[in-house]
Amino acid sequence: MAQRRFHYDVAFERYLRERTLPYIAVDEAKRSLQSTDPPSSLKNFDFVVYSPSKTNLLIDVKGRKHSGKSNRSLDNWVTDGDVTCMGQWEGIFGEGFTAAFVFLYWCQAQPPDALFQEVFESSDRWYAVLAITLDDYKAHMRQRSPKWGTVSMPADAFNRLAVPLRELL
Repeated sequence: MAQRRFHYDVAFERYLRERTLPYIAVDEAKRSLQSTDPPSSLKNFDFVVYSPSKTNLLIDVKGRKHSGKSNRSLDNWVTDGDVTCMGQWEGIFGEGFTAAFVFLYWCQAQPPDALFQEVFESSDRWYAVLAITLDDYKAHMRQRSPKWGTVSMPADAFNRLAVPLRELL
């Protein structure tokens, strides 16, 4: 396993290993330079996950805490920079690769089955996994905070379009 600072990344890597999904963990300590004039820094994503039957995924993991109660909407915010950089990475990798956000919800206890379709335990913590392609996210995103440079999707659109990761693979 790559050295990871956050429990969400550690848990997600364990998720990939337990499902024997081929992947490459991206070194988050090094930033890539984009060949523009002048060169600019390009934020890294977290994993390249290879699919046996569909397109390969460039995944940016977004860890969020969730109460596990079904009446609470799911946080799905990302930064403007996340959206921009994931689009640039998708262009760099080209055909056969799709950028996606994986929202990993950390729940205090095992969430009810009706709330999430894909749940796993890692290091005595429960996580639920939802994934959404960059294209679907961009089509519905709205500005959340101009001050913090964040965007999010309306809950109804996110609930309709976010899927268990296995469906994208």
